[in-house]
Amino acid sequence: MREIVLDTETTGLDPSSGHRVVEIGAVEISNLIPTGRYFHCYLNPERDMPEDAFRVHGLSYEFLAKHKVFKEIVAEFLDFIEDVPLVIHNAEFDTRFLNAEFALIDLPPLSAARIIDTLAMARRRHPGGPNSLDALCQRYAIDLSRRDKHGALLDANLLAEVYAELCGGRQAALSLQTVHAVRIAASDDLLRNRPHSLAPRLSGEEEKAHRAFVATIKSPIWDRYLESDESASAPVSG
Repeated sequence: MREIVLDTETTGLDPSSGHRVVEIGAVEISNLIPTGRYFHCYLNPERDMPEDAFRVHGLSYEFLAKHKVFKEIVAEFLDFIEDVPLVIHNAEFDTRFLNAEFALIDLPPLSAARIIDTLAMARRRHPGGPNSLDALCQRYAIDLSRRDKHGALLDANLLAEVYAELCGGRQAALSLQTVHAVRIAASDDLLRNRPHSLAPRLSGEEEKAHRAFVATIKSPIWDRYLESDESASAPVSG
């Protein structure tokens, strides 16, 4: 199943106060496995960058001012995400910001029915524990060494790994290996303990036709093995 793991960076915490999206990262996964396809862009927020937000993601207004505004990339973004489920950590935050951007250019909001919130998943699976993206990466031994600041595409890639764990990705693989091993063992046991050999299924005519066909083959390679078997079983004269 195709899904999109998504993250954003913003100028602040509340779009109703005039804060905007400044980065979008989206990673395509199929059956929990990244396909290698992704969407990534920086955005000109058409406003200043508060110092608190800059400390989080390191994106300055001077850097972002060189990039496109949201309405210039929205068609490409919507083409990429299509209508598939969107996997987002603390989804309420990101969807509020994206829907605010859509509203500014008279586009409909994202449907809540397509949103999968990994924060809610983590809280159900690990009640009472820390469930930030960093905490979940540490819990599942996912490498965080690349992450000195927040970045939408990097965080989307990390979230894809976390999401696979929350869905039982590694455990499912181990279970399949166990079932496969059990089936092999059961088959071996059946072969070892068959009480009687199976009756031949060739008719007399089929066997006769096969022997006639084999006789037409010149110097078949298996004759070498038959000759060596006969030599090994012949009595040795003293």
